Amino acid sequence: MTKRSLARLAKRAMDVTGAAAGLALCSPALAVIAVLVRRNMGSPVIFRQTRPGLGGRPFVLYKFRSMRAPRPDEDRYRSDDQRLTRLGRFLRTTSLDELPELWNVLRGDMSLVGPRPLLVEYLDRYTPDERRRHEVPPGLTGWAAVNGRNSIPFRERIALDLWYVDHWSLWLDLRILALTVVKVVRRSDAAATESDPALGFPLPPPRQPAPPAPEAVGERTGAEGVSARAP
Repeated sequence: MTKRSLARLAKRAMDVTGAAAGLALCSPALAVIAVLVRRNMGSPVIFRQTRPGLGGRPFVLYKFRSMRAPRPDEDRYRSDDQRLTRLGRFLRTTSLDELPELWNVLRGDMSLVGPRPLLVEYLDRYTPDERRRHEVPPGLTGWAAVNGRNSIPFRERIALDLWYVDHWSLWLDLRILALTVVKVVRRSDAAATESDPALGFPLPPPRQPAPPAPEAVGERTGAEGVSARAP
C-alpha cells in the first residue's frame, strides 16, 4: 500500500472520529437549533438538497433550514437575501446551519476538509480543469473557506479548490481545521448569502414568468364591451 493510500485511510479515520465526536458533543445545540427553526420557520427543519460529491456523483446534503420558501414571483436562486430569516442569518454567519453535515461526513458523502459542495447546476459551467475539484470528497470546510469564505468570486474559489487538490496532505487538513475554528469564532468573511452578482456565481437563468392563460375562442369582449359570443 502506498503512502498516499495510507494517508487517505487516515483521512477517513479522522473524518469518522471527528464527525462522531462532533455529533455527540453538539447534540444539545442540534436539539435547541431544531426547536428554534421549527418555531420560527415551521417544517421542514432540515434543508435537503442534491449536491455533487466525489467524482461528481450526487448525494443529499443536510443543513438546518435558514430561509422561507420562495413566493410565486421570486426566483429561487436570486432571492436569498429576501428569503433569509433573522434566525437563518445568524445560523449562517456562525456556520451553525452546517452542523447536520456531520452526518454526511459520517456516512462518507463528505469529508471534514475538502472543496465545499456547490450546486449541481454549476457542473456544466466548469472547465475540464475546474472539474478536478471533484477528485476529492467535498468538505465541511476547505482551503477556499479559510481564504475568503463566501466573500470571494466564484472563479477564485474554484482556483483555491484546485490548489487544495494539488497540495492535499493530512497536515494541510489539520491546518485548515485550525484556521476554520478561528474564522468561525471571529465570524470573519461570513457573508450570509452568495447571491451578490459581483461574486460571479453562474446561477441558472432567471425563471420566465408564465404567459397569461389564452382566452377561449368566442369569449373575447367586443369593442362595445359586450361578449362576442353568439346568443
